[in-house]
Amino acid sequence: MRMEDSNLFMMCRRLDQKALADLPEGYSVRNCRKEEFSVWCEFPFDSQEDQIAYRSYMEQYFQNVYAPKGERFWECCLFVCDERDVPVGTGFLWEAYENVTTLHWLKVKKEYEGRGIGRGLLSYLLRDLSKDRFPVFLHTQPGSFRAIKLYSDFGFCLLTDAWIGDRRNELDIALPFLKEKMTVDAYAKLQFATAPESFLSAVRSSKMDLF
Repeated sequence: MRMEDSNLFMMCRRLDQKALADLPEGYSVRNCRKEEFSVWCEFPFDSQEDQIAYRSYMEQYFQNVYAPKGERFWECCLFVCDERDVPVGTGFLWEAYENVTTLHWLKVKKEYEGRGIGRGLLSYLLRDLSKDRFPVFLHTQPGSFRAIKLYSDFGFCLLTDAWIGDRRNELDIALPFLKEKMTVDAYAKLQFATAPESFLSAVRSSKMDLF
C-alpha cells in the first residue's frame, strides 16, 4: 500500500461554526437518483482507469453496507450539482453500527476543486445536525491532505488509537507525509484525540468496515 493510501480516522465532537459556508452561487444539493448509481460508483476516482478497476469494489461495498438498509442510501446520499443539474460533488452522513454517525464518500470532482464546493457541502451536512448525533467519525487517507485540512477547520481531530476495529490506524507513517504536503499553518492546527470506548466497541462488533 502506498503511504498516501494508508488508514487515517477522524472525529468531530463539536462543530466549529466559524468553518461554515454556503455553496457557491449556481450550485445546489439534491439526492442521488437510482439511475445515477454508476455516477456515484465513479465519483471517488479521478481517472477512468481507476473508475473501471474499482467498479466491482464499489458495487460490493454498496451491497454490503447500504443495500441491507433498503431505501436509506437513496434518502441519504447527496449530490452537489451545477446549473445544468450535473453532479460535481457528493457526500452524506450514515448511521453505522446502528448509532454511530459517520461521514461517507465526501468528494468533489478534481476539475471543480478549490471553488468552495466541499466546504459548502460539509456545511450543509453538519450545520443543523442535532447534538445527540455527535461525535461524527470518518475514514480518510494522507493523500487527501486538502480534505484533512477542511475537516480540521470544522473541528475534526485525528484519532490516535492504534487500531479501529481490524484496521490499523497508520497515523505514525501519515504525519510526516502530511507535514510535507500541508501548509505550515494547516499542519500546526491539526488536533488529536483518542476515540471513545463506546465507538471502538461498536466497530469491533461488526465483521465489516461500515465507514
